[in-house]
Amino acid sequence: MIKAILKQVKRFPWVTNVTLYGSLFAGGDVVHQCFSGRENIDWKHTRNVAVVAFSFHGNFNFFWMRFLERHFPGSSARMVLRKLILDQTTAAPLATSVFYTGVSFLEGKNDIFQDWREKFFNTYRTGLMYWPFVQFLNFALVPLYVRTAFTGCCAFVWATFLCFSQQSGDGTAMAALAWMRSPASVTDISPQSTENNK
Repeated sequence: MIKAILKQVKRFPWVTNVTLYGSLFAGGDVVHQCFSGRENIDWKHTRNVAVVAFSFHGNFNFFWMRFLERHFPGSSARMVLRKLILDQTTAAPLATSVFYTGVSFLEGKNDIFQDWREKFFNTYRTGLMYWPFVQFLNFALVPLYVRTAFTGCCAFVWATFLCFSQQSGDGTAMAALAWMRSPASVTDISPQSTENNK
């Protein structure tokens, strides 16, 4: 089965990579809602996350990986380090910004930059504890044609964290760990979100 999937990825790299990435990212939102103890899944929110993931994150990651490989080819330590630094200083802050503003826009918030202003820097710092290790493996070991799919698998965990941060967290790892220990005790909707919906 894995061989069959890889065959399709090689044959249709853009479609399969973006589809896998977007689906896994949206799945992260479903996992967040399930662990939050909700009686019913808010499919509208999952749809919003999926729209952002499919329209931007999956596509951007696909072409970004090819841009990096074209300008810094190979898997030598020097090239991997260059790709890693550029990825974490350019792509990571852009992707985080698009998530917060994109989901806020689709939710119809009056101020689509509020979540970004309040949570971006915490989220970016948390990402620096996760993504450099993931992308090091990606750039060093994973073939180019499946790098977006690999990133999507890792983004499944990250999307769960992002959706928690966007709805009730503050972008810090400590808040996420507290939620994981007792998710039902954490408010699903942040005060700012409630105020915007009034």
